[in-house]
Parts: sequence; structure tokens; C-alpha cells
Amino acid sequence: MPAVLRQLFWIGRLEGASFLLLLGVAMPLKYLAGQPLAVRVVGTLHGVLFVLFLAALWRAADAQAWPRRHVIVGAIASLVPFGTFWFERWVRAATPARRT
Repeated sequence: MPAVLRQLFWIGRLEGASFLLLLGVAMPLKYLAGQPLAVRVVGTLHGVLFVLFLAALWRAADAQAWPRRHVIVGAIASLVPFGTFWFERWVRAATPARRT
């Protein structure tokens, strides 16, 4: 597997996990327990990972000569809970395996 795809997948996993942590832990802590610091910390981390995911997506699309549709699907997937995990599976299914 090309290094750009491995990088995209790892960043996607981290971004997806941070999104779930933000929605499932930090937001309830803020609104149910009055702990806004959790959203500030996890939200900042998620924001950085989101930008890194979009940059890695752009880099992978350029290196793999993906059609614009792949970039659009990846960008939309990053906005949906579990989306980056689904996007990784979608790309793996669409990318032919290399034999070495």
C-alpha cells in the first residue's frame, strides 16, 4: 500500500476517533456535567486532526490520481460520525492490491 494511503488512513482513524470522543464524551461532559474544558481540549485536537485529514486527503488524491468524486466523498465522510472509518473501507475496496 502506498505511503500516502497509509498516512491518510492513520490520520482518518485518529480524526474519526477524536470526533466520536468529542460527540460521545466531551459534549455530554459540557452540557450534562458543566465541564466545558473537555470540549475545548478535545475540540481543538479534533480541529487539528480534521485539517490534517483534509490535507492528507488532498495529497493522496493527487498522488493516486483520484477523480474529484473521491475527494468529495472523503470530505463529506469527515463530517459524519464513523465517516472516516467507512471512507477507509471504501478506498481499500476500490484500490487494487499490489503483489510484491
